[in-house]
This record gives sequence, C-alpha cells and structure tokens, in this order.
Amino acid sequence: MVTQKPLPLGWEQREGWWPGNPFLWTRSSRRDGGPEAPSSGLGEAGGMVAGKPLPLDQERRDPIPWSGVPLLLCSVQPGGCTEEQDVLPYSVRVLLEAAIRKCDGFFVKKDDVMNILDWKTKQSNVEVPFFPARVLLQDFTGIPAMVDFAAMREAVKTLGGDPEKVHPACPTDLTVDHSLQIDFSKCAIQNAPNPGGGELQKAGKLSPLRAQPKKLPCRGQAACRGSCDSAEPDRNSGTFAAQIENTPVLCPFHLQPVPEPETVLKNQEMEFGRNRERLQFFKWGSKVFKNVAVVPPGTGTAHQVNLEYLSRVVCAEKDLLFPDSVVGTDSHITMVNGLGILGWGVGGIETEAVMLGLPVSLTLPEVVGCELTGLSNPLATSIDVVLGITKHLRQVGVAGKFVEFFGSGVSQLSIVDRTTIANMCPEYGAILSFFPVDNVTLKHLEHTGFDKARLTSVETYLKAVKLFRNDENSSEPEYSQVIQINLNSIVPSVSGPKRPQDRVAVTDMKSDFQACLNEKIGFKGFQIAAEKQSDTISIHYEGHDYQLTHGSVVIAAVISCTNNCNPSVMLAAGLLAKKAVEAGLCVKPYIRTSLSPGSGMVTHYLSSSGVLPYLSKLGFEIIGYGCSTCVGNTAPLSEAVLNAVKQGDLVACGVLSGNKNFEGRLCDCVRANYLASPPLVVAYAIAGTVNIDFQTEPLGTDPTGKNIYLHDIWPTREEVHQIEEKHVILSMFKTLKEKIEIGNKRWNSLEAPDSVLFPWDLKSTYIRCPSFFDKLTKEPVALQPIENAHVLLHLGDSVTTDHISPAGSIARSSAAAKYLTNRGLTPREFNSYGARRGNDAVMTRGTFANIKLFNKFIGKPAPKTIHFPSGQTLDVFEAAELYQKEGIPLIILAGKKYGSGNSRDWAAKGPYLLGVKAVLAESYEKIHKDHLIGIGIAPLQFLPGENADVLGLSGRETFSLTFPEELSPGIMLTIKTSTGKVFSVIASFENDVEITLYKHGGLLNFVARKFS
Repeated sequence: MVTQKPLPLGWEQREGWWPGNPFLWTRSSRRDGGPEAPSSGLGEAGGMVAGKPLPLDQERRDPIPWSGVPLLLCSVQPGGCTEEQDVLPYSVRVLLEAAIRKCDGFFVKKDDVMNILDWKTKQSNVEVPFFPARVLLQDFTGIPAMVDFAAMREAVKTLGGDPEKVHPACPTDLTVDHSLQIDFSKCAIQNAPNPGGGELQKAGKLSPLRAQPKKLPCRGQAACRGSCDSAEPDRNSGTFAAQIENTPVLCPFHLQPVPEPETVLKNQEMEFGRNRERLQFFKWGSKVFKNVAVVPPGTGTAHQVNLEYLSRVVCAEKDLLFPDSVVGTDSHITMVNGLGILGWGVGGIETEAVMLGLPVSLTLPEVVGCELTGLSNPLATSIDVVLGITKHLRQVGVAGKFVEFFGSGVSQLSIVDRTTIANMCPEYGAILSFFPVDNVTLKHLEHTGFDKARLTSVETYLKAVKLFRNDENSSEPEYSQVIQINLNSIVPSVSGPKRPQDRVAVTDMKSDFQACLNEKIGFKGFQIAAEKQSDTISIHYEGHDYQLTHGSVVIAAVISCTNNCNPSVMLAAGLLAKKAVEAGLCVKPYIRTSLSPGSGMVTHYLSSSGVLPYLSKLGFEIIGYGCSTCVGNTAPLSEAVLNAVKQGDLVACGVLSGNKNFEGRLCDCVRANYLASPPLVVAYAIAGTVNIDFQTEPLGTDPTGKNIYLHDIWPTREEVHQIEEKHVILSMFKTLKEKIEIGNKRWNSLEAPDSVLFPWDLKSTYIRCPSFFDKLTKEPVALQPIENAHVLLHLGDSVTTDHISPAGSIARSSAAAKYLTNRGLTPREFNSYGARRGNDAVMTRGTFANIKLFNKFIGKPAPKTIHFPSGQTLDVFEAAELYQKEGIPLIILAGKKYGSGNSRDWAAKGPYLLGVKAVLAESYEKIHKDHLIGIGIAPLQFLPGENADVLGLSGRETFSLTFPEELSPGIMLTIKTSTGKVFSVIASFENDVEITLYKHGGLLNFVARKFS
C-alpha cells in the first residue's frame, strides 16, 4: 500500500494530499467559489456538469492507492475476487468500497478494510470508518450546523488561526423545507366557507394567473357525516365536472394549471418574510463556504429533493467512479436507500465532522435480510406495506442494524414504494433499509432523466464491482439473520394513536379506539370514564351546527416525504376525492385540512391527471412545499373547536400521512394522532371521525339519500397505475430539475453579505453567535469530576427529542416567549423553535419546554421541575439558571430509549447550556447518544436489569462521579449519592474517537483546536 501523508484539519486546498481530495468534488456551476469540478459522463445531479464519458477500464494510478474499480474487483490482493466479498451483503460492499478508496493509513487503516471484508465474524464487534460522498442538511437542523461553522471561524481567529480555512470539505446541500407554516388556506373552487378549516379571508383581488371561478357552494349538514344538502348542484353532471376541470389557474412554480396559487404564493411570501434573516444567513454561507449549495424554500422537502434531484447513484471524482452515499441531519434521510444509495441520519455534530473531512464512525453492523414474497393486497397501499413491515421489524428487533431487502416480492415494488419503506426505517429502529440497485432502479432512472450514456456507465460500473442485484443470476448474500414477510398478508392499516409502531388494521379501528378510551393513560390509553365516552359538544361554525365527540377528526393532513414521493398513493387519494365529490360527499368545514406536497413534482402529476381540483374541493388545497403540519407547523384550530375540546375533555383526533405521531405533535389539544395513507386521510376527513367501521357504516349519503361506503369510492390498483403511467413522465422530472436550477425570484433577489466572518447582529433574535466556544483553550484540560450534582429532571421511558427540544410553535407562557417578548416581539412574530435554532438563547430556554414532558418530580405532564435547594417549582430553564448561579452541576435520570425520534442536535446542546454534565438512562437512541458525546455530556447507562426504581433512587439525592485518567470504551464507573448509596454504571463510549471528543469537551472544541 502506498503511504499517504495524513490530512491535517487545517489543510490548504491542493491536489494529491490524500485519497479522494474532497475539494475536487466542488460542483462549481451550483456553488460559489472553489475549483472547477472534473467532467464525467455521469454528469451531476440534474445534468449540471457535462462532459465526455469516464472510461471504466482505467488502471489504478498513483498517488491514489486502493482506487475504486480494480481493487474492489480484486479485493485486497490482486489476482481475483474473494469468496468473502461475494457473500457480503450489498450494503456492506458499499462500506468496503469506501474504505478501500479512502484508505490512507490515517483516517482509514488497512485493518479497517480487512475488518469489513471479514464482516461475517467481525460484525457488531469492531468500529469502522465511512466516508460518505456528500452531506444533506435541512434548515431546522442545518442552521445550527452553519451557525457553528460561522462561530468556529470566530473561535479560530481568537486562538490565532486563519478563519478562511474553515470550510466544509465534503459536498453539502442544504434544503430549506422546514420553514413553511400554514398561514393561508382557502378553497380555490368556491367562494363558500372553507371546507379545509382555514380562517376566512376577506374577498380580495384574484391573481392575474387565475380565472374567476364560478360559485359552487358546499354546505355540510350538521347531522349527516360528510353529506351535502339538496341545494348542492348535481355533481354527477357534466356541468359540474366542467366547472371544476375548466378553472384555469397557473401554479407560479411549474406554470401548470392548478387551483389556488394565491394560497401557495401567500404562504411562501409569509415564509420569506418571517425567515428573511435566516435565509440571508444561508445565502451568506453559500457564498463564503466552498462546497455548500442551498436549495431555496418553495422547492420541496429535503428527502424528496434528494431523491429527485441530488442523487447520483454513482459518483465521479477525478478518474474514479464510486457509489453515491450520503449522511445528513434527519433520520429519514434513509429514504434514498430505496434508490440503492447508502444513506442514513447522523447527529448534527457528526454531520459537521463529515463536512470537515472526517469519516463517520459506526459499529460494523449486523445486516438483517428481509425477504419479501408474494403480491400485496389489492386494497393495501405501499403505506400499508410500510406500517406492516414497521410492526414486524419492531417485533423482530432490528435496532442498530442494517436491513437489506431481497426476494421475489422486491421486484414487485416500484422505486417509490421502496423509498417509502426505506423512509420509515427509523420507526422500526434500524440504521437504514437498503434496496440494492436492480433493473427496476435503472428503469426509474431512465424515466427521471438519466440519459443513455449515463445509464450505461452506472450499470456497467455497478455490475463490475458487484453492486448490481439480478435475481435471476445472483446468489444471495449471507445475512446475520433472515426474516420473511408475505406482502399478501398485509391489510390496510393505520398507526397510532401515539406511536408509529402501534399498527391497527382499518377493520379493527373502531374497536381499537374504543379500547384506547377505556385503557389507562399510556401509549394506547386515554382513561375516559365510561359515562363520559358518549358525550357530545355542540359547536356553531360558519352558520351551521355540528357535534364533536371522542374520536372526532379535527386535523387531516396529506403531508410529508413519506407519502408525497409516491405517485400511486397520492393519485389514489386524488381519485378517491374525485369519486367522493361526484357522489356528493364533502368534508366538514371545521376540520383543518391541508395538502403540502413533498415537491412540485407532486403538484404536477396531481394537476395533469385532473384530480387536484377535487382534492381542493374537499379542502385539501396546496398550501406550499415543505414539512408544515408534519413538524407541528399547522395553522391553529378554530376557537369553536378548541373550546369544545377543552369543555368536553374530548379525545380529538388528527389523521396525517406522515411518519411521526407523538402526542401533541400536531396540536396541543389533539391527543390522538393516526398515521395513514393519503387516501385513508381523505376518507377519515370525509367521515369526520376515526370511530367508524368502514365495512358496515357509510361515509355519508349522496343527494338522493343513498348510503355511500368506502368501498364504493376506493380506486382500484389498475385505475391508479393507468394514471400513474400516463402522468408521471420523463418531461416532468426534467422540467422540475430545470426549475430548481433557476430558483425563484425572492431567493434570487435576496441580498446577503460576503465577508469572511459573519456580521452578527446583536439585536437579532434568529441568528446569534453561540456560547460553545466562550471558554475554549488552546489545549484541552483534564476531565473534571462531577461532584454533588442535582437531578434536573427525573424522566421515564421513550423520552423523545421532541420532548427535549421541541420544533413546533413557541408557547406564550414559555421561557423562550418571555425572552422574545422582552426584545419587543409579539406572539405572532415568535415563529417556531425550529426556525430559531440559530439562536442559542431561544433554544436553551426551549429545552424541555414541551408541555407533554412528564417529569416524575411534578407528577403530571408539564415543562416544570423542582429546584431542590429551595423547593420551588419552576420552569426547567429557570431552575437550571438558578442551579448555574449556585455553581451546582446537573444530571438527568431517564428510562429506556432516551432521545428517540428525529435526530436533533439541540436536544444535546440545550441540556449542555443548561449545565447538564451527564445523563443516566437505561438505554439511548444511538444518534442522540452520539450527540451527547459530541457536545461534551457523559452518556451513562444503568447496568442490565437496573434503573432508578430498582436502585431506590428518588432523584432528590445528589450524585458524585470521578473519571479515571484513562477512559476506555464501555468502562465501568462508580456513582456515590448523598444518601450513601453506591452503584456502578457504564460509560457508554463505543470507541477511542468518542473518548477523544469527550475529553476535548465535544467535537466542536476538538475541530476548532485543530484548525488553530
């Protein structure tokens, strides 16, 4: 092996320093600054870099050792492929290729390559490095990373270093998709009250893009679920269809006929208005940081843009081809695994490390082979398949493992089906779910704009390095474990009311909801007294009377990348809406309905297929492109609904086609939230309740009084596929890629500074230089003991990152609200926590501010705790602030799966700034544990079979802990309490890298010192 000079973290840009110099990957046509990228026949995403095809028969060349194609073919020793490589799972082969290509004896050693090659015996026993090809950020989790980079430049300058050396080394794309909130929502097809539940707007001037629609009143009857009265026009007539289909409106993004561009425009205008400061910061970053590209708001969700636009499948760098791969700051980045691209979510801090040219470190994973057999049930959508697989894999136990799909059933799944399944893998606990590239993948790439030369290069390369799956010719890899799932056994289902893994067959929904009302408060219980379960509360809304009861649907959202990427389920929802409208059904106006496509591609095919006006007729009009309701950015419910829910203590329900349904995520007053496929979201919205048996109870009645059942309007698989083939076409993908390239007027005209150091505005409430580097020294100090620490919070099981650091709206009574109010902001200007992740003062005050947080000290859900020296019950921030003034260190006691849910670095940064020195839990979500280490908080773990209750810990004691001079992975430490109890815990460090980072006080300090 050729020895290479180790890459110092303060490198200058030059060629030949190390294998695969990331500066050579700059996509100059999309990025500001940096050297020109080499051309290749593969091009770049969306054809941004064009050139002659890269030859695939090239020889290995110095100074790059272990280069891609020939060495992977020959394994470690030239002369032929090895049996070990032939039986490796495909996902492990990608790890092997990256290790070979990047092996330089420093970041990646030859032993690492050999360990991966010997995966069969080394799995779960060794740590291996992995260099992904690129990084994907979204704005909520991306802004703290970019703020940290900006702050690091300040710190490096303070320590005497050159701030201009601080650049991402790995190509980084930041997609602004989490800023969208629903401010405007009204129906395009009628001037009647909004069936989607939006606040009524005064009649105003219509967009010049839009023709004046005819009035088509829709007046739901109070006593009849989803029905329209006799005054409704004959919806089965050609006149009605013509009125809908001949309403010419141009979407401002795609220039395609769609309803209600004002809604999109107004929401986008509000998005730019309230987030201008953040967007200017992003644009500054794209100017001064090499290798950073920003996909502006209004384009789509990060995962959807990643799938449609950024993904390459095979990358080119200098004279090498290698598999595309990606890591990012969202756990659902795994969606791209369905395209045969290895990718998963890591912590924001680890993402920053990759951006700086360091590898991701992971335990060589077990790989569970999931064999799919049979054909899916005709009534089951891919979402049903996802929920079925989610439940099955949760039962099997795949936490911390790779899942790789194979079997005859895989070829029956389209790419959008596969990406939907892969998107949900964090919900069943796996690191990722991988579908190797096969003929179905190639066909999809052809349909989405890959030219013939590029497809040939991709296919030839992947087959040459044995990363192409062919069921007819390929022998099956060996897996750690093999499980089988018969797709035919999966029936239509939903998931809830509080967790994604709690799957309920639609046929059992009514009985299951009734059981939830009876059960004690928990994941499947609300504990409603029997005599209260039939209570109804009357409301008067927009001139009509309605009845709300337990199970009433008040939010229905077709939202999130989980489903919006899937034409079949989105078209199924549109066809169901069309049949429902034609049958005379509608949605009650108080239900907050919305449709937020994952990208403009969805708008395009819904519009071109003719179903979008019918969705809008039912209230599911497009409100913008982004995550909105999925991350809690829903518009407020009407006062009438809110008052009724509170008055009757009703278990109101939300139904969404998302991937998270934690209690209170959509709205504080909505206790039951169900994940469902888009057509089922529409169906439950029409029904107005989840307490319904679709087999025996009608959705409503048509104008003649005939009962209409779900099976009467459910579209067949053949109907959906016919429309999908006709309207999901090559030109659509090409057009959308071109539009992403062009951007939008608001973004293009946005002014931003281009100075080396960001000009921090001391008055800003969005962007603030964080205090992580305030006490940074040139050299790290020795680990200090934790002495007489108080417990800030005593928590139970399944505490999510939403509980720790909420992303939704800022409550008016919260510490963050007080901070913003003191700076002259009104509640309307608060925005969300996610939007203010660039302000450490807001985020620290928002830590543990979730109203659903259950602290055992308080005994009920509330963002409160007890300050034990004084005995006062205070907001968590106020208590922590008082502890810090008193010089008292803090710890947190928790149960199982602490930090589960979305990756969220502020769920570690926030506790750190509150003064938390350690967390003691039964188990952790890995991403969150990595975050804790990366910020300098010790992740301590109870011994197996022990927890706070078993050890008799009340949390009112003080805790003391001393670290040895030499830490090692999994070392046992001793804790002493003020009551005299002594017990052992595990320091949950997995490798020497994590120990090194912890000794430096976290990754940011480590990297800043290296740059200095």
